[in-house]
Amino acid sequence: MFWNRKEKPQPKSFDRENETPVIRSSICNGEQVAGFKDRRNGQFREVMFVRTPEDRQMFLAEYGLKPEEVRKEY
Repeated sequence: MFWNRKEKPQPKSFDRENETPVIRSSICNGEQVAGFKDRRNGQFREVMFVRTPEDRQMFLAEYGLKPEEVRKEY
């Protein structure tokens, strides 16, 4: 997909009313996965692996999130 370089790409959307942004972290090996947790049934929808701080920033930017909006689960 190409876009005008002067225009910023629009953030991807998610259901802000029913989903919470979450980064799941393994207590065994520290592997992290970013995604969204459904508030109604607790089901987790995986979006991407987080291996570096840049990956985390990319997740925040793609969905238009602030760092304080994303909670961490173990």
